[in-house]
Amino acid sequence: MTLVWYTRQRLMWFTVLSLLLIFQLFRPVKSFPNGSFENDPPTVAPKFLSRGHLYKVIVGETIELPCKVQNLGSFVLLWRKGSSVLTAGHLKITRDPRFKIVGDYNLQINGVKTQDAGDYICQLGDQENRDQVHTVEILVPPTLRALPHNGQVTARKGSTVTLECKASGNPVPTIYWFKKDVFSGPTHLSDSSTLILENVDRHHAGIYQCSADNGVKERVSMDIQLTILSPPEITVEKSWVHAAEGYDVELVCIVHGDVNSEMMWYQNSFLLDPTDRRSMYPRDDRYSLIIRNFQSSDFGNYSCVADNALGRTKKYIEVSGRPGPADFISPALSGTLDHYNLTWTIESIPPLEEVKLLYRRLLMNETYQHPGKWHEFHIKPIAIRSDSTHYLMSYVIKNLEHNAVYEAIVQARNKYGWNEISDIHQFYTRNHDLLFDLDMEYKMGTSTATTNNASFGKLISIVSILCIPMKVLLNLM
Repeated sequence: MTLVWYTRQRLMWFTVLSLLLIFQLFRPVKSFPNGSFENDPPTVAPKFLSRGHLYKVIVGETIELPCKVQNLGSFVLLWRKGSSVLTAGHLKITRDPRFKIVGDYNLQINGVKTQDAGDYICQLGDQENRDQVHTVEILVPPTLRALPHNGQVTARKGSTVTLECKASGNPVPTIYWFKKDVFSGPTHLSDSSTLILENVDRHHAGIYQCSADNGVKERVSMDIQLTILSPPEITVEKSWVHAAEGYDVELVCIVHGDVNSEMMWYQNSFLLDPTDRRSMYPRDDRYSLIIRNFQSSDFGNYSCVADNALGRTKKYIEVSGRPGPADFISPALSGTLDHYNLTWTIESIPPLEEVKLLYRRLLMNETYQHPGKWHEFHIKPIAIRSDSTHYLMSYVIKNLEHNAVYEAIVQARNKYGWNEISDIHQFYTRNHDLLFDLDMEYKMGTSTATTNNASFGKLISIVSILCIPMKVLLNLM
């Protein structure tokens, strides 16, 4: 193989030199009045007007390499790449049709390929064999290959997953990893060829995108779908559901992970089947149990059980006629010195029969908290319906100390019994020196995060007057 290549190179050079000799011997000779001839050595030496340069060209495009010489005279310009001669003067030596001489002696390459990269030499055929070198770099847009090729990866919960994308191009592309989300958009995760996910669970499932970019043309991307195999995971819309006889009730369980899980409903450990009053509806990952014309026998503890090949999961829902816990809607800061308007809502379809309100003062400073004695009131419900299932109630607590911190809880009863005691609601009375607008307590209770930031300076002065610890203030904000 080496002998054949060497023989071809010698034959090519012999052909070039023969052509140059014939060109010189049979060239017309012109005489001048001073007695000189055209073939006489030029009085001015030729020199390059163009300069060697680094050219970057995208694969498939066309490039033109300049070679401009002043006072060329009878000398011949050669274009070569390495030891391969491409042209001699205007005579093309290479058989590659993509190469040609344009203009004076510029070398044009059409549809450049990656193998066209390298040094191109424009050489003067004088005694010094002077030359000019252009370097050509071929830019290649990025290409991507995902592993596995089908873009589908399945893994068990708790395992380690490696996602891989291989990119090629010139310059070497950078790979970026994102996780796609239809709501929040893509989240950037990593800048490497591999993405390692450890101890995966259902939250890792989804579409991962690897993108490659090297600044040549457009970024390219590929998607990989990750599926996590795990026992079903269940969340309930409500773990406690209020109901009343004669009404319709809907219980909802949401199954995460394997949507092919089998769902079963139980009441007090007894498997439920559909009846004329009881229906079960699956919709994607959402499973509903609807009970129409609710009866007293329908009260109790319900459970939804999801089962697949990897395990079983159960969640409980209590259905009760008792009222729901009180939800306080009054602001924390009172607009008065010695009383406070406590307002709350309670979920109850039947009328409320009794309400208990308990409050106490909380003695506190920056390092100390001491709750006082509870004061209890039994309130005759004079309630307003805010909708068909909720009551709106209000009570003014009087004879309070000014510049003080209090806590309150509420409990209510209907014909089915007492509800759970509410969460503690903390409120504050104002100081003599602090002037509030009549609607200030509403504004303070419903301010947005932006308003809180704008009013922070005012709240600092409130803290100093009320002696409210900073950690309590921050909880309010």
